[in-house]
Amino acid sequence: MDLLYQTHSPYARKVLVFAHEAGLAGQLRVIHHETSPTNRNDQVFAVNPLGKVPVLVLSDGETIFDSVVICDYLETLNRQTSLIPATGPRRWAALRMQAVAQGMCEAGIALRWETSRRPEHLRYLALAEGMKTKLVESYDYLEQSTEFDEPLHVGHIAVASALDWLAFRNLPAFEQGRPRLSKWFRAFLQRPSMRATVYDGETHD
Repeated sequence: MDLLYQTHSPYARKVLVFAHEAGLAGQLRVIHHETSPTNRNDQVFAVNPLGKVPVLVLSDGETIFDSVVICDYLETLNRQTSLIPATGPRRWAALRMQAVAQGMCEAGIALRWETSRRPEHLRYLALAEGMKTKLVESYDYLEQSTEFDEPLHVGHIAVASALDWLAFRNLPAFEQGRPRLSKWFRAFLQRPSMRATVYDGETHD
């Protein structure tokens, strides 16, 4: 399978970390692609009408996107410990945590547009402040979460990938004043799946 990837995408990294944890990374050929709303990548548009990575291209040519759906697909191939609980409270807790992580990435990307990527005269500072609020509230929510004591699941992978991306992009810090979250995050960074997928590169708009 081909995984169309970007070395500085939190969504793509979540998928690759998931694949490592599921014992499936060896089945993937990871192909880096630069994408941006202002910088068209025809090869990516050919397999995803949204023009975004990650995209998983199966051996028969079928394509699967986005990161949530790709992780769902990889879980069907997972012969190790389940990373997406099938039923019950653990399922909803894992998916809820993944949703928080997805939202943090969305807020972080929007914040970058309003603080560094968009031409300065077009930036909307009120929107930037709103995105910061979403991040801070999410950090505080995670600090109080009891989910970090549960067996590994997709929510943990998504949160760790998101937090490390926020740190990589020098977005609002999350560790100061949040000892539980910080301790968990620092420990998670030492997992082989995280060490094998470090962030690198800059966005090309």
